[in-house]
Amino acid sequence: MGFEYMSQEGYDELVAELRQMETVELPRVREAIAEARDKGDLSENFEYHAAKREQSRLLGRIRFKQRVLENARVIDTSRLNRDGVQLLSKVGMTNLNNNAKMVYTIVSPHEADFTKGKISIKSPIGQALLNKKAGDVVEVRVPAGTLRLRIETIQ
Repeated sequence: MGFEYMSQEGYDELVAELRQMETVELPRVREAIAEARDKGDLSENFEYHAAKREQSRLLGRIRFKQRVLENARVIDTSRLNRDGVQLLSKVGMTNLNNNAKMVYTIVSPHEADFTKGKISIKSPIGQALLNKKAGDVVEVRVPAGTLRLRIETIQ
């Protein structure tokens, strides 16, 4: 696993999620396991098995987030070149298919949230925009067909 570049905001969110899982969710699951164990026969105990499965799933998520954080490198946004689209660029564009205007920030896959206007640098749109400049038109194949996007601004 190589370095995972991300914003300070994305890094801080990951740290908070990890802390929540370790200090709130995990103790709650362990308590549920202990309570279920106290009820006796474990072979027939649905609550016990469900809690054990939940603990296993949670530990997997914790290990994954720990690995991401170990490889995370926070980008100093003040040193970014704003000529071309890159990680953490805020890109204003026009969809030439319907003249809709939109603004998206290019982020690491772990920060991507389409509803918040954050698209992954590894997504088809993110890849197509990479290193392009204001005024460029890019074509992106998406499940619904081909998007034609004109880059208006890069911040």
